[in-house]
Amino acid sequence: EVQLVESGGGLVQAGGSLRLSCAASGFTFDDYVIGWFRQAPGKEREGVACVSKSDDETYYADSVKGRFTISRDSAKNTVYLQMNSLKPEDAGLYYCGADRRAVRALCESQTWALDAWGQGTRVDVSS
Repeated sequence: EVQLVESGGGLVQAGGSLRLSCAASGFTFDDYVIGWFRQAPGKEREGVACVSKSDDETYYADSVKGRFTISRDSAKNTVYLQMNSLKPEDAGLYYCGADRRAVRALCESQTWALDAWGQGTRVDVSS
């Protein structure tokens, strides 16, 4: 069974940090580009950060550049999103998704039709 499971969300004060994890199973992890997406109430889904299959290419939304870092660990079949200097506008439901399209194309995609999605982990940032 193809599965992505997110963890690491929670409540943090503005300026704080969180690290999200996306654990993959049921497919060949190294064959897929992985992305983190978020959706806040009343807003469209946004591609936050995406990482290539070999971890040598990344893409970040302008809103998180310099604050968030995406990485992947093939030994653990896990992708991480380190989020620093969090702002209230970073709050939302964070999902990871896996697909075979290019890194930037994945992050800029508006479709839900990816090869796999997790169920999401909530991030709340208090001001």
